[in-house]
Amino acid sequence: MRLARYERAGEARLAMVAGEELIDILDAAEATGNSSEDAAKWYSDMTGLIAAGPAAREFLQKIEQTNGDRLPLGNTRLLAPIHPGIILCSGENYWDHREEKPEVTAKEPEFFIKIPTTGVIGPGDNIVWDPAVTQKLDYETELAIVIGKAGRHIPEAKAAEHVFGYTIMNDVTARDRQVKMRPDGSCHYALGPGKNFDTCAPLGPVIVTADEIPEPQNLALSTLVNGELRQNNSTAKMIWGVAELIHFFSTFLTLQPGWVISTGTPGGTAWAADPELGGRPYERPDLVRASGYLQAGDQVVCRVETIGELHNQIVRSD
Repeated sequence: MRLARYERAGEARLAMVAGEELIDILDAAEATGNSSEDAAKWYSDMTGLIAAGPAAREFLQKIEQTNGDRLPLGNTRLLAPIHPGIILCSGENYWDHREEKPEVTAKEPEFFIKIPTTGVIGPGDNIVWDPAVTQKLDYETELAIVIGKAGRHIPEAKAAEHVFGYTIMNDVTARDRQVKMRPDGSCHYALGPGKNFDTCAPLGPVIVTADEIPEPQNLALSTLVNGELRQNNSTAKMIWGVAELIHFFSTFLTLQPGWVISTGTPGGTAWAADPELGGRPYERPDLVRASGYLQAGDQVVCRVETIGELHNQIVRSD
């Protein structure tokens, strides 16, 4: 099942995506006599739908099989599929990304947060490059987990029970805010300012429910910048997999329905081509090595197998 948010008459609506068409979920509820106070709560907000659990899912499965009114996908503006309460992020989670930057010695997942309030944007929205924030804006395509059931201290063996689905996140990063070099060539990270600014967290284009991705550790992942292949890898190459990350983050926080966990990016970022910030050349015959950071007008496409493509353009704030 593929779920989306889209804009209709100036408001956000929930829909199921069926091929190149959308099924508006509230319209379907009314047409099938399932309109109620609960339905309005469940089907007007993605987090509400996720939190409603099996009852809402059963209804969605029914309308997926109907021939009700459908809207052409190409005529609609998709929004971020969810506006999560929080985005928990794990960095340094692919070996090849570790190899393209200053030496890393972490023995557990890197833990930082993206604030979604003004950070989250959707497919087709502009990533705003503010030169007052950064001169070194970078891309990071990542598989993002959407939590479906609350839990704390979740064992890895039970982690899949807490997953609603998956989407794509571009962990847009201000490298010169993130990385602080020392005279001896080592560095420390400032992940707060490096990872949090307006439009830093594009999400989308849809949420694919977990039943359609039974093996999240075998998905192709790639990034195109102006048509150049910059990242090309597989979630099989994660250091800590989906189950391990859910267990890790739930050690600290009671995970909630609608929260998002982003799982890190592979090698091929622009950072590798930046010796000022300790970047180390990353050469692979299938990739185009970045000649610099993102600039106004650049088109970024983040791809994850089964989920689709997340398209955004860079614009200057001024």
